[in-house]
Amino acid sequence: MLMPFQDDKTIDYKSLDELVELYLDAGAGGLFANCLSSEMFHLSKEEMLRSVAFIVEKVNGRVPVVATGTFRESPEDQARFVKEMYATGVDSVIVITCLLAAETDDEATFRANARQLIALTGDVPLGFYECPVPYKRLIQADFLGELVATGRVNYHKDTCLDMTGIQEKLAATRAYPGFGLYDAYMVHAVESLRAGSAGLSCIQGNYFPELVVWLCDHYTEDSPDVQEVQDFFSRNMDVMHDTYPASAKYVLKKRGLDIGILCRNDSELTREEDRKALDILLENYHTLADRIGLQLVFG
Repeated sequence: MLMPFQDDKTIDYKSLDELVELYLDAGAGGLFANCLSSEMFHLSKEEMLRSVAFIVEKVNGRVPVVATGTFRESPEDQARFVKEMYATGVDSVIVITCLLAAETDDEATFRANARQLIALTGDVPLGFYECPVPYKRLIQADFLGELVATGRVNYHKDTCLDMTGIQEKLAATRAYPGFGLYDAYMVHAVESLRAGSAGLSCIQGNYFPELVVWLCDHYTEDSPDVQEVQDFFSRNMDVMHDTYPASAKYVLKKRGLDIGILCRNDSELTREEDRKALDILLENYHTLADRIGLQLVFG
């Protein structure tokens, strides 16, 4: 999920309300709140808890909601905030892999810290996210299998960008039907879904959520449309990443959502050429949607 801000950069709850409905109307199977796209590192803990509680209340059980609950603190403090986040009513609390150990720490330290966090958080359902900020730490397939086997881990957002790694993780967790791996990398979205990924958890869903849903609904088909949608996402990776998340807010605003494009993470659209590139992206999206018969939820 994105996080909309007002002109003074306080959270815009009116736009957040509309944004939740947009995702749900588009057919999203779940929401990841308080994530990197939400500019979580630029929110206070009070803002995190209040905004997530607002989202949970707004969703009202229509789909699962997960939210990040670990930041740069001791394991004990991380565990404490995990419990606070869970009290908002989310279905799982997400653990950021790179905040369980320093970049210079070895794999053994990371694994020990992950096990400690699980031990300190009682029966709170957890998920893991290979967040690329402040650095990326991937979970090895064997360790993900160990974590899922505890019965405490039901979600993983994968950013390894490698189908071999995806396949290894799927093989290590296939025996646990309550667990789902959600791929963030749209270049191999169809291949990942066909391999057994439970879904997609990608920034592209903050531009064109109904198209991501369409791909999740049609990936099994041997159809030129499926390949065309896959190619659209692959071809437009750069333009959707370059000025994100301001770019996604800009596109949603152009599509008709009442959302400002201000961000707290210094993402800006100061160059006219960036806006023109996004205008072309939106034009190409409408052309694609019309070609495949996609029903737009707005704009």
